[in-house]
Amino acid sequence: MDPRPRRRRRSCCPLVSVFLRDPSSGRVYRRGKLIGKGAFSRCYKLTDMSTSAVFALKVVPRGGGGAARLHARGKVEREIALHSRLRHRNIVAFHGHFADRDHIYMVLEYCSRQSLAHVLQARQTLTEPEVRYYLRGLVSGLSYLHQRRIVHRDLKLSNFFLNKNMEVKIGDLGLATRMGPGGRCHRVLCGTPNFLAPEVVSRNGHSCQSDIWALGCIMYMVLTGVPPFVAAPLSEMYQNIRDGRYPEPVHLSANARRLIARLLAPNPAERPSLDHLLQDDFFTQVWGVSGTGRPLSGVSQQPQGFTPDRLPPHSCHSPPIFTIPQPLGRLFRKVGRLLLPHYRAPCPLAPQEASGSGEDGSDPDSMEWGSEDSLLESGALCPRKTHPAVGPGDTPE
Repeated sequence: MDPRPRRRRRSCCPLVSVFLRDPSSGRVYRRGKLIGKGAFSRCYKLTDMSTSAVFALKVVPRGGGGAARLHARGKVEREIALHSRLRHRNIVAFHGHFADRDHIYMVLEYCSRQSLAHVLQARQTLTEPEVRYYLRGLVSGLSYLHQRRIVHRDLKLSNFFLNKNMEVKIGDLGLATRMGPGGRCHRVLCGTPNFLAPEVVSRNGHSCQSDIWALGCIMYMVLTGVPPFVAAPLSEMYQNIRDGRYPEPVHLSANARRLIARLLAPNPAERPSLDHLLQDDFFTQVWGVSGTGRPLSGVSQQPQGFTPDRLPPHSCHSPPIFTIPQPLGRLFRKVGRLLLPHYRAPCPLAPQEASGSGEDGSDPDSMEWGSEDSLLESGALCPRKTHPAVGPGDTPE
């Protein structure tokens, strides 16, 4: 018997070349730094050598031999077939794909402001006007998917990307699939456990309502800084999900709490549709101001029900300051001048701050991207235990 200890064989993915050539188009790309890492893929910054255009490169290893290789290839081919046909301002754009012996490559839209996971890491919590802004974009992109009978199945902060203009875009369709004739997907347990809907945990299958449940988890998380469902062991968390039992965020506005409760209804039929979601009081409540344009006494200094048309880039790391929205601002200033001749209206955002910087600004590439799961598990977003995403057929530990 050999007394020497056996060395564990290290399994590592093949290295990705610095220069890559798409054989179908002849384009040559230069691979840049790693900007994101998931359970099944890595993402790099990519530059077209002929045009200097910047993209994101999603790299998926072909896998080992035999059945594992065929399964990985089939999964990526399904993702490409779905994503390549999508065209929407709130969906990460798909620009092409190619492959070599070791990897499959997807050329995607580059979102220089990183993801909402990184925004929350820097900010801890977001304001309600910001949440309304982001939710409107997400609802628009998700409606586009659902109209095409596509369920995302892995909605979470690290899959929501921001471009240089602070537009939010849904990405990473690796677990997305089309619904069957009955309006449901195959009964598999896949996605990020903290955001799984009760019907998914009970293995009744994903549906459009499962994505809406995930929006409720996301709304709760960005307003409070923690996910609504976090527990150990996993079985306890799953039971809380089935029961719709989570810590009530009493510090939020009443309208925010009510919408979260509607989205996190254990019965899928009781959750609002995407169209009805935007008609909720959380989006339509009236902003409380006096005739002078100043907040009414007893009313929060934060604009209630106000949704900004856009967000300044600095909101990625510090809270934005909202002024009276137009045309209400003009009306309130006129009334204020009549009632109070010495009233001075609040200053709006500076033009430079409102418009945002270019693709090559100082902040987009200053922080390396990472998966939301690693941010959560490190305690940056939540001090309690969370769990990574799982794919079809995987069993969470």
